[in-house]
Order: sequence, then structure tokens, then C-alpha cells
Amino acid sequence: MFDKESALNSVPSLYLYDHSNAQQDVREEIIQGLSAQQKYISPKFFYDETGSRLFTDITRQPEYYLTRTETRLLKRHAAEIGTLVGKDSLLIEYGSGNSEKIRILLDSLKPGIYAPLDISRDYLAEAALALAQEYPWLEVRATCVDFTTEFDLPFVSRRRHISFFPGSGVGNFNRPEAGEFLARTRRLVGTQGCLLIGVDLKKDDATLNAAYNDARGVTAQFNLNVLAHLNRAYDANFDLSLFAHRAAYNAVKGRVEMHLVSLRPQTVTVCGETYRFRKDESIHTENSYKYDLEEFMSMAVAAGFNRAEYWVDDRSWFSVFLFYSEGEGD
Repeated sequence: MFDKESALNSVPSLYLYDHSNAQQDVREEIIQGLSAQQKYISPKFFYDETGSRLFTDITRQPEYYLTRTETRLLKRHAAEIGTLVGKDSLLIEYGSGNSEKIRILLDSLKPGIYAPLDISRDYLAEAALALAQEYPWLEVRATCVDFTTEFDLPFVSRRRHISFFPGSGVGNFNRPEAGEFLARTRRLVGTQGCLLIGVDLKKDDATLNAAYNDARGVTAQFNLNVLAHLNRAYDANFDLSLFAHRAAYNAVKGRVEMHLVSLRPQTVTVCGETYRFRKDESIHTENSYKYDLEEFMSMAVAAGFNRAEYWVDDRSWFSVFLFYSEGEGD
């Protein structure tokens, strides 16, 4: 039988830090969301081990253009990015998932340390172990942490800090929150650092709606799994068969909104609190904001970055930005 903990301890270049217990009381966060007039659950609760695997499956669906498009951009420009960023850095990846995209960059960037961050410890440990075994020259320092809040790395490095946030994960923040996230990232990388980030661009409604309503229903499973996660971890008793997935692009707000809709009047208990649902009442589970190029550049500059480079696919559906900290890239 495979013993993950023994395997982790057997790789001398791999370090795993668990800072998940140091975060704010997530139960209070859940109670606050479900007590709001428009009930909501933070999208970070998608990412238990099951949710992380389902999201990987989403990225492989034909309707979900984001991952394929970003992957092609990274492959096409990996050598150029490596030249711009330089080697022997501390490469920090937000929401590392299964680490598919970082593999594209490792040979070009040749970082001294790779530091993946993820909220799902089991999924993070598995991915970090695979990378450490695949790249024996690479020092891997993985941290289980909620990076949507302020945090410090659990180790010190004098190497140049490069943050990598692929997949347009920044779109899950509302616009003020995205600005705050960029400012926190700017503080983390310091005055000599960089941010390499994927950003989904505005496009026609039909393409966006199809991407979040795949024919196989994987996104629906992913959305419903947030309720299963609360059942397993936070004393909830959601009946998943009494909720339905709904996702649609809101052109006025420039975002895809994802909800779970109650199919009938019902009562649910979560974290010792009781919540009543009307028929057709929803829980707002995720936003995915889409940006114009200039809009996102302005946000990053306001957060303390300078525009350095960006790359866009042939259809102008997706962009990858490389921002330098202030004083860099002049």
C-alpha cells in the first residue's frame, strides 16, 4: 500500500508546510455567507481533494477553452519568459493544482526553489511529491495555505521572488478584491520581483456560457461538491439532489456567475446553525470576472507593478501578463 507521508519524508529536496490551521475561523466565514440576504459560499471551499480533481477534469472539457489557450501561450513563449525572468529564482505558484502548467516553465526558468501554494493539503502533497521526484535538481517547498488572505511564506529566501498565478484564478475575486490580491502579491515578491499571471478576456456570451455549462456536467458536479465538502468537514446536511447548478454570463458586471439553486423549500443545518431556503433561492458560489487588457494593466499598476510584457492568443480570448515590481523593467 502506498504511504504518502513516508514518500514525502523520503525526498530530501521536498518540504511541506501546513498553515491551514493558522487561518481565520472558516466556520464564521461560512455562517456569515449563508446568513446574507443573497446566500454565498466562498469559492475556496470548492477545493478539497475531490473538488481539485473535478476542476482538473473541467479543464479537459471541450467547452473549457481557458486551460488549452493559456497552455498554448505558455508553451509558445516559455523561452522568452525565461529570458525576461532569469534563472535561480524563488518561483511561487498560487493554486498549484496538479502542476501541469508549471512543468512548461520549469526547464526555461530553472528556479532555485519552487514554492507551490494550495488550500487542499492532500492534493498539494501529491502534486509536490510528483514534481520533486520528476525534477530531482529542484528544491520544492510546498505550503498548504489560504492565499486569498494575507500570509507570509514559512521560510526565508534571498532569491528573486517570482509569483505565478495561472488559470485566470484572479477572476474569482471581485474587482476591489483583485486589486487587494495584486497589492499583497506585490508585497510578497518585493521590489525586485515579478508576477506572471493568466487573465481571461471579455468575449461573446455564448462561448462564456458554454465554458461553464459543459455537456458532460463536470462543472455541475464541481459546483455541487462544495455542498458535499461542507457536509464532510463542517457538520452540514445538504441533500445534493435538492440543488441544481446554474451558471451564466452577466454582461453588465463583466462576470460569469455560478449558483446552486434550491429545487424546493427546505431547511439545512451547517456549523450548528439552521438555514431555510425558498424554492428557486440560490447560493452564490463563484464569480469569474473577465477583463479588458487596459483594465487589468491599470489594476496591476495601481497595486505597485509596472507593465512589462503581455501575450495574447490569436482570438484575443486569453492573456498572460508579466509585471515587474516598481523600479523594474524600465
